[in-house]
Amino acid sequence: MKNLKKKIEEIIDKIKNDKEFAKKFKKDPVKALEDVSGIDIPEDKIEEVITAVQAKVKIDKVDDALDKLKGLFK
Repeated sequence: MKNLKKKIEEIIDKIKNDKEFAKKFKKDPVKALEDVSGIDIPEDKIEEVITAVQAKVKIDKVDDALDKLKGLFK
């Protein structure tokens, strides 16, 4: 399970830093994960991983937006 959590973090970093991969993940998350995971994610866990990655990316985008707003009031 630790390996899976680490892989999720790596995927999130790749989405943030690689625009092409981010587009691929948005279009077909299962295929994108298969291409970069390097580990065999069990079928019953793949949706859980996709949901976790999508949620984390959304939270990070909200945090970035809030930081920009804070900058306006300095």
